[in-house]
Amino acid sequence: MNPKNISIADFDYDLPENKIAKYPLAERDASALLIYKEGKITADIFKNIADHLPDNSLLVINNTKVIEARIRFQKITGGMIEIFCLEPDDRYADISAAIQQTKIVFWKCLVGGASKWKRGQILFKEITVNDQKIILSASFIEKKSDCFIIEFSWEPDYFSFAEIIHQFGVTPLPPYIKRDVEIADSERYQTIYALNDGSVAAPTAGLHFTDAVFQKLSFKNITKEFVTLHVGAGTFKPVKNETIQDHEMHAEFIEVNASAIHTLINNLDNHIIAVGTTSLRTLESLYWLGIKTVTNIDILEKELIVNQWDPYEMRTQEITVKESLNSLLDWMKKNDREILYTKTQLLIAPAYRYKIVNVLITNFHQPKSTLLLLVAAFIGDDWKKIYGHALQNEFRFLSYGDSCLLFCNNS
Repeated sequence: MNPKNISIADFDYDLPENKIAKYPLAERDASALLIYKEGKITADIFKNIADHLPDNSLLVINNTKVIEARIRFQKITGGMIEIFCLEPDDRYADISAAIQQTKIVFWKCLVGGASKWKRGQILFKEITVNDQKIILSASFIEKKSDCFIIEFSWEPDYFSFAEIIHQFGVTPLPPYIKRDVEIADSERYQTIYALNDGSVAAPTAGLHFTDAVFQKLSFKNITKEFVTLHVGAGTFKPVKNETIQDHEMHAEFIEVNASAIHTLINNLDNHIIAVGTTSLRTLESLYWLGIKTVTNIDILEKELIVNQWDPYEMRTQEITVKESLNSLLDWMKKNDREILYTKTQLLIAPAYRYKIVNVLITNFHQPKSTLLLLVAAFIGDDWKKIYGHALQNEFRFLSYGDSCLLFCNNS
């Protein structure tokens, strides 16, 4: 079944403003935890999540790191221009390469006040760090349908763009958190295991984890493996069409080590738990990438991506997950790749059959969002029961809100 005709109105619910968490709790693992399993809803607090997970499971975690993606420039005339750095220009193969560029880099951006910024006009911003003056300039290069191409350059030119954006930018809180960014957000809107720079939004299911939680998990022989999906601003993009047929899913960069794929293969008989929708989309994307290598082991790297409708249009011919993942590893070996760098545009909606993930840890998502469609594909119409229960029982919603532990009804 193809989900293109699904009506997004069926995935709406009333979310009062006072249910949206504006701030995180004082303790990460003190958030409420809603547990859904076999049609039943129970509740606990997140620090006890190990008590509700099967022994010997594999926990898969997104270790992306949020970059300070919002940079404000003041024009000579006094007007303000805000640049929101979305992702690297297409001339770079992946975020890891782009963000380590020195001297100059080209980035896809949103621009606040763009009508006041003429093409070719250069903006400057100067700061002093440890008695050293750093000057950042931004040039308007090109306007595309959904973004601008901005050229950033800086002096001294030996700094990486990762270092530059860290010094000049601010944490990009989601648009529904209607307050100014505060100093504490630089830590709290980041997981404790964040490693690879590149996201403009946090993988928020991971915000609840602490060292104490990981220690409890280890007591149950629950092992963890890391993947990387750099979250784009499109994660907040609502579905504005009546059906999802005309909705273009945002593409996001993923990075997965060959060793992580080996770990997955060795744990296919155990529960595989995705921490967040980003980890889930990465894992499920691996299956479809593998299918493409089964079909064509000589597929070019630039063609090895997941398009939004692939799962509903590709013929899998009953290819197992193990066969698919082993084929992907064979392709990586053939192409001398220890790390897989690619993009996924995977859209998961009701009608999707999960291949790898059977347990999901996630937050509560916005109405009419692709994230809510993903949850509905995972547990069916019971998402309405879960969200109704959460609204009636003072759960906190969205990025800084509470957590859900969901056991799959669709695999």
